[in-house]
Amino acid sequence: MDGNLLLAVIFLPVLLTAVLPSSAGVLEPHDLLYDNAVQAFYNADYEDVVRYMEGALNSHKQVRATRVRCRLKCQDQHPFDETFSDLRFFHSVLQRAACMNKCIEEKLGTQSVHKVSEDVVQDFNRRIPYNYLQQAYQKLKQPGKAAEAAHTYFQANPEHVEMGQDLEQYKDLQGIKENHFVDREARPHQRSFTAAVKLYDKGDYERAITLFEEALVEYYKADVDCRALCQGPQKFEGQDHLRYRYSLYEVVSDHFTQVLHCEHECVRDLATRPGRLSPMENYLPLHYDYLQFAYFKVGRLEEALQCARTYLLFHEGEEFMKENADYYREELGHDTEPREKAAWYLRRHKQELELLLIGSKVMGVEFTEGNYWRSTGGRDDSNRIPSGTDGWMEYVPISDKKNVTVAPPQRLKEGGPLLYEGVQLVQNSVALNGSQRVLLDHVISEEECAELRQLAHTVTMAGDGYKGRMSPHTPNERFEGASVLKTLQYGFEGRVPMRSARLFYKTSERARRIIESYFMLNSTLHFSYTHLVCRTAITGQQDHRNDLSHPIHADNCLLDPDANECWKEPPAYTNRDYSALLYLNGDFEGGEFIFTEMDAKTVTASVKPKCGRMVGFSSGGENPHGVKAVTSGQRCAVALWFTLNPLYRELERLQADEVIQALDTESVFGQGLNINPKDEL
Repeated sequence: MDGNLLLAVIFLPVLLTAVLPSSAGVLEPHDLLYDNAVQAFYNADYEDVVRYMEGALNSHKQVRATRVRCRLKCQDQHPFDETFSDLRFFHSVLQRAACMNKCIEEKLGTQSVHKVSEDVVQDFNRRIPYNYLQQAYQKLKQPGKAAEAAHTYFQANPEHVEMGQDLEQYKDLQGIKENHFVDREARPHQRSFTAAVKLYDKGDYERAITLFEEALVEYYKADVDCRALCQGPQKFEGQDHLRYRYSLYEVVSDHFTQVLHCEHECVRDLATRPGRLSPMENYLPLHYDYLQFAYFKVGRLEEALQCARTYLLFHEGEEFMKENADYYREELGHDTEPREKAAWYLRRHKQELELLLIGSKVMGVEFTEGNYWRSTGGRDDSNRIPSGTDGWMEYVPISDKKNVTVAPPQRLKEGGPLLYEGVQLVQNSVALNGSQRVLLDHVISEEECAELRQLAHTVTMAGDGYKGRMSPHTPNERFEGASVLKTLQYGFEGRVPMRSARLFYKTSERARRIIESYFMLNSTLHFSYTHLVCRTAITGQQDHRNDLSHPIHADNCLLDPDANECWKEPPAYTNRDYSALLYLNGDFEGGEFIFTEMDAKTVTASVKPKCGRMVGFSSGGENPHGVKAVTSGQRCAVALWFTLNPLYRELERLQADEVIQALDTESVFGQGLNINPKDEL
């Protein structure tokens, strides 16, 4: 009998069990509940907002917990034999798959129902549901729950200065107590660790020891959960699954390497606070550093020595800890072993690294190890008394990230000609308290502003340019947009005047030329994305606004206020070099454009939009910026992003160039224009 056929016969019953659905549960998908909550918010049905959003958060937690529980249970029930053959290995794999599918679907129902979009995943990671809840509870006159939701949201969004101010106001409300300010999404290991550090700093070593030990237990539990979640589907960057024709072992190797990388990253994940990009330095070893000194202070030298030796597993050459361990040995008259849990954890970590290096070579990618256990050292004490940490924790970048330095993309030059008659320089970088910034007036006329606004009212659609999300940055405003190519399509179809569509095209080209000339760039500036966008304050939702219209960010890197860095890595649009905003009106309330320091809090310059005014700047971490809440009316602008790399030119812009060229040469479009808008932002 053919070997493959034999495999199929042996494993067919197991395989069918793995892929066929079992009896479905009744848990509603959290993305559906989330969408219902958002719709209820826009309908001002705040009781339904609370009902659906709390349901979405509960569903999200249950899905995660069920996946962890089932994967761990099935992993224990179907272990890999140490001396297995190929058949035995795949038998165990299929048994696990069948076990997990049955276990998960008994609780959740059909698994495909609970697959959600990346946008929803990011919203829950950023705790966006709590922003809706905070406002809904406020409308329902439940300040305690509103404060709780606001506090939870703020922990992951510390750049929202207004939310921080509102939290201070909540504290002054009658009936609001300290226990209302609870982080509902707090991770147990981080919560215990933070509380332990506070007790340690107060000299309450006995209670600090209890919480540090509790934090370690929770950390290792969280590590197990994190690794279990890595066993789900993986993304294969650069791979076309429809054309993925590698052999069985190459496919298994690729997937296993992705899982290994995910598990390896659990170290970083568990040490990273919500809303931050950089982990807490030396996070896990720091537990043992605190503990060795705390145990010393309460006279428990046996435990102090054990923790000191455990710390040295992570940092073998750390002199201050070696001296501490020597002191404890001398006082005790004997030695002791480090904690086995930490020793096992490190052995596994090293095995993962070895396998990752092999797997990365098979996949043809480069793997760089992060410096997860970087040490800050302890205090220098000349009195032969063991030193301990001073409680200071630095939040630092991991070495395998790419740091974008605070500098413009090219030379620090500006002041070139403005090219067009009437364009007026209002403020340069010095006046705007920054680098590579400019504010200009009269870039276009009042008549051109009015025509572009009329165009916007006709052609823009809610969510266009924001992956269909009507309110991508705040639930209190509606965002509508359109691309250059889309407006040309509308013009060709007679839905808007072609003259207006061409005006949008020409206006964006005028802005590009001005930015290129003013900043005296020595190479061509190409369009990366062009967007006609309006943001409108939603009536009835402007009371007690505590958010920004667009949170503080940088355009080509991920802003990390805690580390005072901006990481030039996905999902940021890393190839953008310059940005510009050309305003079409000023008859609205709020909506000021602001520059800040890297802390995302200290405002360095504020720009009030008006017709024909344009602000331009380099797109990197040197120019964090955002938009204050639009509290009344509609704010419209032409938003432009540029790149110096021709490989990253906007595809739609190239198509729009062809359309304009055809129109200018009066070509006959017998088959109609080949226009296929595709929003990329």
